[in-house]
Amino acid sequence: MTSSPRVLIGHGTENDFVVLPDPDGTVWPGDRLDEAMVRRLCERRAGLGGDGVLRLVRSRHVEDAPAVLGEYLDRCEWFMDHRNADGSYAEMCGNGIRLFLHALVSEGLVDRSACADGVLVGTRGGPRRVGADADGGYWVDMGPARPFGTGEARLAGAVFGGRAVSMGNPHLACLTDVPVDSLDLGGAPEFDVDLFPDGVNVELINVVRPGAHVRLRVSERGVGETRSCGTGACAAAYTALEATGATEGTVVVDVPGGRLSVQVTSGTTVLSGPAVLVSAGTLCPEWLPA
Repeated sequence: MTSSPRVLIGHGTENDFVVLPDPDGTVWPGDRLDEAMVRRLCERRAGLGGDGVLRLVRSRHVEDAPAVLGEYLDRCEWFMDHRNADGSYAEMCGNGIRLFLHALVSEGLVDRSACADGVLVGTRGGPRRVGADADGGYWVDMGPARPFGTGEARLAGAVFGGRAVSMGNPHLACLTDVPVDSLDLGGAPEFDVDLFPDGVNVELINVVRPGAHVRLRVSERGVGETRSCGTGACAAAYTALEATGATEGTVVVDVPGGRLSVQVTSGTTVLSGPAVLVSAGTLCPEWLPA
């Protein structure tokens, strides 16, 4: 590891990340960016603070990229090496991947003018096409929402029924008439581990306008409550549309950190929203030793 590795801090609708530029895989190889280091980076008092870590790295330098990308390996120059704040790996993150592309552009690793039609980025959930909007925001083709049953979340003695939806990672999207602003998400919701053996992101959703506008709070596995969740917004939009009998439509999703837009079609889901870099700097050598 270099004595002073560069770091960026950014967010997508206040879902915040420590971003580690490592194009050639030499600064943060896997044995150095281990669970303990991720937790230290994300710790909000003794570290930099964040809901997760994004490593900007070329796919050929990621050990498990061939297994998760398959035939798309050569088409995905870049890989979003995403870790949750607890150090665990994450398959996909809609806010994170928009920030990932924004950071690539800001670092001069990708030309923004070449992003209008999108570029393929590798993730542990498979390849995703991410693009730049003319208004300065970013969009990502998240692939189709895949329902796989129903379940319940138990929170502070209350039970919330929900739709199990995969967006490359697992979600339990719960429509409720209980105002989401009144809920205490300080503790992780309980859920059916048989339905979600690898854990689950739980969305609590109020419908503002049926099939068109929802309000969302989320508890993310490995993190806790976050200010936003892109894959969760997609799962919420799909579930809100399904509740009206619709299979397609565009849903505005308000999260504590801002506003997202989700377009659901018969074949895919497109998430749009902002991505912001807040700061750039280096890690001090005195902090790096454990």
